[in-house]
Amino acid sequence: MPLPRAIAAPGKHGSHDTAPAGHGASLSIGLSAVIVAASVQEPRVLTIRLPSRGEGDGSVEALPSGPLEAEHRTLEIGLRTWVERQTSQTLGYVEQLYTFGDRDRVMGEDSPGLPALVVAYLALVREARPAGAADAMWQGWYRYFPWEDWREGKPESLARIEDRLSGWAQDAASEPERRLRQERLGLAFGLPAGSWNEELVLERYELLYAAGLVAEASRDLGRPARDLGPRADGLGTGAAMALDHRRILATALGRLRGKIKYRPVVFELMPPAFTLLQLQRTVEALAGVRLHKQNFRRLVEQQGLVEETGEISAATGGRPARLVRFRREVLLERPAPGLRLRAGRRVAG
Repeated sequence: MPLPRAIAAPGKHGSHDTAPAGHGASLSIGLSAVIVAASVQEPRVLTIRLPSRGEGDGSVEALPSGPLEAEHRTLEIGLRTWVERQTSQTLGYVEQLYTFGDRDRVMGEDSPGLPALVVAYLALVREARPAGAADAMWQGWYRYFPWEDWREGKPESLARIEDRLSGWAQDAASEPERRLRQERLGLAFGLPAGSWNEELVLERYELLYAAGLVAEASRDLGRPARDLGPRADGLGTGAAMALDHRRILATALGRLRGKIKYRPVVFELMPPAFTLLQLQRTVEALAGVRLHKQNFRRLVEQQGLVEETGEISAATGGRPARLVRFRREVLLERPAPGLRLRAGRRVAG
């Protein structure tokens, strides 16, 4: 799967580029929503169940999605309509995430054709209200990307994943291809001795797909999704999603991790009043890393991001903590009022 570009191919390798000239005007457009809520433990994403052909339980997890229809005056109105129809959720904060496209793309021989373009949106909600539709469910996003959660040190499965990826790089058919694979491993996974960039979620998923270590890679080649081959035995590379939805979710996760550093979007996920510890734990859950407590509090205070409410919370399990709220005036005071995160000491795996 290629790395993202202005319009990136979300389907399987080898898009069909043989359509006659002039067909561009009839390209179909799909809409997909990554709807995120956060707790102090783990961010969650709202999913639905779609019928699946050839899957054991007859359905597969997916993002709320649907085609742009004639009655939708704008893309965003169409997205909100589909989300309410499929999940009974009303969205607040919404931003366009990315446009994915590939002419006449399909996923597997028995799958219906997919929209040529998919416009994905990121939506943030303050609480994960119970999904109103029977087929809608909130899921922790590390269910799909278990290698991304470093809060308790290096994830247990990551060493095995890295070993398989190193073998995949060595198995390249030519020396230039081997060097290219190794460069990608160095960028995305910090191999063999580089640093881990928490924002490169999509790049890591793309590499796992290219190496055949996620279920979608086998499925898109027409093999059973459970058949990952000898390289992926017991790796635990996360739950599969329908179509290219895990790729869209990876894009959203990376975008949100980057954006909390320069925009106060994390407060779209917080309740009206909260403690500084609740804020820190939520940011850690989003970033997948632990933060130094005093440094974090000093940063929040220096940035003027919050103000005290005059109330305290006794629900912390220890000493009562002061409640604070987001200072919306900060949006007018500085162009980039975010959290310049600096992780605490990382525990080696």
